[in-house]
Amino acid sequence: MEGTRFKLFPQPQFLDSYAEPETVVVSSVAGSLGPGPSDDRMYTIFPIGKKQPYGISPDGSDVQAPPWSGDVEAPAVPDADGHFDYLEPGTPQFETAHLFGTVRFVMDIWEDYFGRVIPWQSDKTHDRLELTILPSLENAYSGYGFIEMGGDRKNGGYKPFSLNFDVIAHELGHAIIYSEVGVPDPQNVTGEYFGFHESAADLVALVSSLHFNSLVDLLLENTRGNLYMLNAVNRIAELSDNKQIRIAANDKRLGEFAKGWVKEHHLSQPLTGAFFDILVDLFHEMLLDYGAISPEMEDLSDQLLATSEYAPVMQELFDDAYAAHPEKFKMALLDARDILGTYLADTWQKINRRDLNFVDVAEIFLEVDQEHTGGRFERLIRGNFDLRDIGFVEVGPQLEPLGKDSHANSVRTMVPMD
Repeated sequence: MEGTRFKLFPQPQFLDSYAEPETVVVSSVAGSLGPGPSDDRMYTIFPIGKKQPYGISPDGSDVQAPPWSGDVEAPAVPDADGHFDYLEPGTPQFETAHLFGTVRFVMDIWEDYFGRVIPWQSDKTHDRLELTILPSLENAYSGYGFIEMGGDRKNGGYKPFSLNFDVIAHELGHAIIYSEVGVPDPQNVTGEYFGFHESAADLVALVSSLHFNSLVDLLLENTRGNLYMLNAVNRIAELSDNKQIRIAANDKRLGEFAKGWVKEHHLSQPLTGAFFDILVDLFHEMLLDYGAISPEMEDLSDQLLATSEYAPVMQELFDDAYAAHPEKFKMALLDARDILGTYLADTWQKINRRDLNFVDVAEIFLEVDQEHTGGRFERLIRGNFDLRDIGFVEVGPQLEPLGKDSHANSVRTMVPMD
């Protein structure tokens, strides 16, 4: 049976390379989706007259939660064959279709890695998840029974997050972790739990973005396979041509937080950086398997990493190798992507939210590699965690109360008992 077509922007449309959306096919059988779009697990709305986001009201007198019962913009409807790719940017209907299509696309990816349906955290009390667009919200949240998208007004005009694949995928990553790992007990939660959450959400966005053919092709064409160049993949939730919220290819080490931490976004970076380095090393291993690079080139990359010689020496070697085997480079990157995605899904299913710390994540990730390959990638996995001080440094205390911009201190952690 044929799936349903949507037009999605792999990266924000204000970037020149991604001004046009890419047509993707999601798993929903053509004709099975209703207006909204909607299905039996989620529905999308663009509310009219919604004055505040879900959560506690500014004066603390009320709690707003889905479902929204007020007026909404006219829903996006499928064409005669059940598809939504006929919609063009610039209308509320395209925004709602883009939001729904992105969530379904990302869930398809991660349900494949998990090998099963991923439940919503709110399944016991809500029939479906509400996907909501609220332009007045200068943020984006996944919460109990909803994902709500605002927009960015800080960089020259309004840029809706409902059209930003990375932001939607990041929020969906939080929803997956709350479902699979659980909401932390406020009396028994570590700072590393919050850092782990942000890292996992970034990784969901990063791995999911590598499922766009156009992004993978452009990435390899621009870098020639040298993924340590600043590129589309390691820009998370990109807001402009030259500014990004966080960079996965970072050099942060856990030792920087031995005396304590303030923002969970910063605390997440050593873990995210370790996993990005693992992705690169897996990519190199796959290139070796395909005969696209030599063992000597792979060894040299390891030796020069984090030195000033890496860029000038390695880029020339990558240029030549990619020119000789572009199709092998693409296959190797897709293989590395799927290994990382599968390992992450297996790790998240095993991890315990109580007293969670980064070394737990590392040890379970190593166990997963043992189960899949007998430990083929143990050396590179352990080396990258060691490089980030994970397992060698204990994170210090929380130094300041969580700020208003903290996602750990937000509607994400509100459940009905609250």
